[in-house]
Amino acid sequence: MAPISTPGDDDSFVFDEASGEWISAADAAQSAVGEAAVEVRDAVGNLLADGDQVTLIKDLTVKGAGQTLKRGTLIKSIRLTGDPQEIDCRFDGIKGLVLRAEFVKKR
Repeated sequence: MAPISTPGDDDSFVFDEASGEWISAADAAQSAVGEAAVEVRDAVGNLLADGDQVTLIKDLTVKGAGQTLKRGTLIKSIRLTGDPQEIDCRFDGIKGLVLRAEFVKKR
Protein backbone atom coordinates (compact mmCIF):
# COMPACT_ATOMS: atom_id res chain seq x y z
CA MET A 1 0.00 0.00 0.00
CA ALA A 2 1.45 3.33 -1.03
CA PRO A 3 -0.74 6.17 0.20
CA ILE A 4 -0.97 9.17 -2.09
CA SER A 5 -2.21 12.47 -0.66
CA THR A 6 -5.07 14.29 -2.31
CA PRO A 7 -3.99 17.45 -4.14
CA GLY A 8 -4.97 20.64 -2.33
CA ASP A 9 -6.28 18.74 0.69
CA ASP A 10 -5.05 18.92 4.27
CA ASP A 11 -3.97 15.23 4.15
CA SER A 12 -7.06 14.04 5.99
CA PHE A 13 -7.62 11.33 3.37
CA VAL A 14 -5.20 9.21 1.33
CA PHE A 15 -5.72 6.97 -1.69
CA ASP A 16 -5.12 3.28 -0.97
CA GLU A 17 -3.74 1.75 -4.16
CA ALA A 18 -4.41 -1.79 -2.97
CA SER A 19 -8.15 -1.29 -2.51
CA GLY A 20 -8.63 1.66 -4.86
CA GLU A 21 -10.46 3.67 -2.22
CA TRP A 22 -9.92 6.92 -0.31
CA ILE A 23 -9.34 6.19 3.39
CA SER A 24 -8.55 8.42 6.36
CA ALA A 25 -4.88 9.12 7.09
CA ALA A 26 -5.25 7.58 10.56
CA ASP A 27 -6.55 4.31 9.08
CA ALA A 28 -3.70 4.28 6.54
CA ALA A 29 -1.10 4.78 9.27
CA GLN A 30 -2.64 2.04 11.40
CA SER A 31 -2.66 -0.48 8.54
CA ALA A 32 0.98 0.39 7.66
CA VAL A 33 2.03 -0.36 11.25
CA GLY A 34 0.12 -3.64 11.16
CA GLU A 35 1.86 -4.71 7.94
CA ALA A 36 5.33 -3.84 9.30
CA ALA A 37 4.98 -6.03 12.40
CA VAL A 38 6.51 -9.45 11.74
CA GLU A 39 6.36 -12.28 14.26
CA VAL A 40 9.58 -14.27 14.48
CA ARG A 41 9.41 -17.50 16.45
CA ASP A 42 12.24 -19.80 17.52
CA ALA A 43 12.38 -23.60 17.13
CA VAL A 44 10.03 -24.24 20.07
CA GLY A 45 7.57 -21.44 19.26
CA ASN A 46 8.76 -18.64 21.56
CA LEU A 47 8.30 -15.13 20.20
CA LEU A 48 11.66 -13.41 19.52
CA ALA A 49 12.35 -9.67 19.80
CA ASP A 50 15.31 -7.36 19.17
CA GLY A 51 17.98 -7.74 21.86
CA ASP A 52 17.05 -11.28 22.91
CA GLN A 53 19.64 -13.94 23.64
CA VAL A 54 19.38 -17.25 21.81
CA THR A 55 21.13 -20.61 21.97
CA LEU A 56 21.87 -22.78 18.93
CA ILE A 57 20.10 -26.15 18.92
CA LYS A 58 22.22 -27.65 16.12
CA ASP A 59 25.84 -27.46 14.87
CA LEU A 60 25.92 -24.98 12.00
CA THR A 61 28.65 -24.61 9.37
CA VAL A 62 29.12 -20.94 8.50
CA LYS A 63 29.62 -20.48 4.77
CA GLY A 64 32.53 -18.21 3.87
CA ALA A 65 33.98 -18.20 7.37
CA GLY A 66 35.35 -21.74 7.44
CA GLN A 67 33.98 -22.11 10.94
CA THR A 68 31.38 -24.27 12.67
CA LEU A 69 29.15 -22.90 15.42
CA LYS A 70 28.53 -25.67 17.93
CA ARG A 71 25.25 -26.65 19.52
CA GLY A 72 24.66 -24.69 22.74
CA THR A 73 26.54 -21.57 21.55
CA LEU A 74 25.05 -18.42 23.08
CA ILE A 75 24.26 -15.60 20.65
CA LYS A 76 23.62 -12.26 22.37
CA SER A 77 21.66 -9.25 21.19
CA ILE A 78 19.87 -10.47 18.07
CA ARG A 79 18.13 -8.15 15.59
CA LEU A 80 15.03 -8.97 13.57
CA THR A 81 15.35 -8.51 9.80
CA GLY A 82 11.72 -8.27 8.72
CA ASP A 83 11.80 -11.84 7.39
CA PRO A 84 9.90 -14.18 9.75
CA GLN A 85 12.55 -16.89 9.38
CA GLU A 86 15.82 -14.93 9.67
CA ILE A 87 17.57 -13.12 12.51
CA ASP A 88 20.67 -10.94 12.25
CA CYS A 89 23.36 -11.32 14.89
CA ARG A 90 27.03 -10.84 15.63
CA PHE A 91 29.51 -13.50 16.75
CA ASP A 92 33.25 -13.31 17.45
CA GLY A 93 35.11 -13.22 14.14
CA ILE A 94 31.97 -13.40 11.97
CA LYS A 95 30.42 -10.18 10.71
CA GLY A 96 26.98 -10.09 9.13
CA LEU A 97 25.86 -13.44 10.52
CA VAL A 98 22.25 -14.30 9.64
CA LEU A 99 20.70 -17.33 11.30
CA ARG A 100 17.48 -19.15 10.54
CA ALA A 101 15.01 -18.96 13.43
CA GLU A 102 14.39 -22.71 13.21
CA PHE A 103 17.94 -23.39 14.55
CA VAL A 104 17.78 -21.24 17.69
CA LYS A 105 16.00 -21.35 21.03
CA LYS A 106 15.27 -18.29 23.18
CA ARG A 107 17.25 -18.22 26.40
